[in-house]
Amino acid sequence: MTSNPDPAKPNQPRQANKRGAARLAAVQALYQMDVAGSGILEITAEYEQFRLGKEVDGAQYREADAQWFRAILAGVVENQKTVDPVIRQSLTEDWPLSRLDSTLRAILRAGVYELMNRSDVPVAVIVSEYVDIANAFYSEDEPKLVNAVLDRVARRVRGEGRGRDPGT
Repeated sequence: MTSNPDPAKPNQPRQANKRGAARLAAVQALYQMDVAGSGILEITAEYEQFRLGKEVDGAQYREADAQWFRAILAGVVENQKTVDPVIRQSLTEDWPLSRLDSTLRAILRAGVYELMNRSDVPVAVIVSEYVDIANAFYSEDEPKLVNAVLDRVARRVRGEGRGRDPGT
């Protein structure tokens, strides 16, 4: 698997709306928390004060929905004991959650959190946004893995997959 392991410098992602930018920032913050052992209050303050909508090291962060960013970050942290087992159930036995790199874990945790707790957001939107984030960091099979795992989770927790109209 070829990857760009530094989520602070993603490949060229497509333009995101404010919620999409918040999702990307949440994944980056979750990665930073995982790798550096930073706490949620410290990371939230850092992103809101210095990153969201700001220029950092020559890269312009897109304006993000700060409330959405905080909700994802806090939701993943508060619900990790529920989210991680759901991810594990959707991975193959030869790919335990601990085997995934920190960026991929952050993407899956954020996506699964939204699928489990944001029924106001359509499955297709959540899956598509997190696959786009995976495409920003990876160039091989990881985006397919994100798509497959989130689709399995959507079927399990919402009774619907990306290819199915929830109204039918």
